[in-house]
Amino acid sequence: MPKKEQLVVGLDIGTTKVCAIIGEKTETGGLEVIGFGTSPSKGLRKGVVVNIDGTVDAVKKAVEEAELMAGSEITTVYAGIAGAHIKSLNSRGVVAVKEREVNKGDVERVIDAARAISIPMDREVLHVFPQEYIVDDQDGIKDPIGMSGVRLEAEVHIVTAAVTSVQNIIKSCNRAGLEVKDIVLEPFASSLAVMTPEEKELGVALVDLGGGTTDLAIFLDGSIWHTSILPLGGYNVTNDISVGIRTPIGEAERIKIKYGCAKTSLVRDDETIEVPSVGGRPPRVLSRQLLSEIIEPRIEELFSLVKREIIKTGYENMIASGLVITGGSADMDGIVEVAEDVMGLPARLGVPRDVGGLVDVVSSPAYATALGLVKYGFENLARPALAARSEEGMISRMLGRMKRWVGDFF
Repeated sequence: MPKKEQLVVGLDIGTTKVCAIIGEKTETGGLEVIGFGTSPSKGLRKGVVVNIDGTVDAVKKAVEEAELMAGSEITTVYAGIAGAHIKSLNSRGVVAVKEREVNKGDVERVIDAARAISIPMDREVLHVFPQEYIVDDQDGIKDPIGMSGVRLEAEVHIVTAAVTSVQNIIKSCNRAGLEVKDIVLEPFASSLAVMTPEEKELGVALVDLGGGTTDLAIFLDGSIWHTSILPLGGYNVTNDISVGIRTPIGEAERIKIKYGCAKTSLVRDDETIEVPSVGGRPPRVLSRQLLSEIIEPRIEELFSLVKREIIKTGYENMIASGLVITGGSADMDGIVEVAEDVMGLPARLGVPRDVGGLVDVVSSPAYATALGLVKYGFENLARPALAARSEEGMISRMLGRMKRWVGDFF
């Protein structure tokens, strides 16, 4: 049985499902999946917890299933977060280099200077991603340690979230008997699982199609430069199908997964599907093309919103690698073709890479976020230990911010 210290658990708490993946490091340094569990999620709406008890139940079921498969008990997790409350911005910090040679302390000070921005009391900083460093006007530096200079600047990408949304995720995990090692932005986690370093260097946009939200992350020169969450996802497609062919939501979801196609021209004329009716009426046989004609406009609308968001950032001409599409709603015929038509960029499906163990189980875009959380966890094992997040820790951090705010005025 693997030691607990060697295991990392990724917990993707999504709108339609909760997924727990347990991973361990191999002797060669690779990642091996040894446990996997999933449960339908009924406690979230558009990526945000709206029912604590429902979320706790789903987390417990997913974790218990993963524990049973791995033969090991879970106590800590890395949890993902998304939702329209996520906001991001780019910032810059400047410090003087004391010893005329940049050391680790100088880098930490310049990151602190860059993150010293004014944010509302109801928000907290989730991540500070360094983009590049500038030493005495020499830009484009990824690692400035050891360089000579008197002035150090840092360009960073800061991601903030609503305190209450973070607190509700932590509370749900705590009540399920789990400590949260860290809260991680879901599109960033997904990027760790499905993207190559070459794509990030050349410029690429990750589009994570979830059940309740569509997450966007833009990478340039190997670093993340923009993140945003759109409150539209696979559930909207399911709802359209339910209304369009008059079938219950549960059946609409099953039909979407089994027969859905995002591009009508890819469906043959003679293909049919059996559709259960509502109110005890007998099932009907409909053309699969009709199903595709309902799905295609919604997928086109979704990618139109993504395109508008990318244009708003001004980076549309810098993402030479195009799009990487992942997430549970991405696993549908024709999705890549529609994305290329609407966006005018090359696109590919983002499937988890460089994993061993239960590969046949987790090799799906639906599990990219959970696998990315595991990879994030292993990357952070080498760093100084993070204090596990808890409800009490969240309250103490909020009180600390309030004290500092009051101290500024009195």
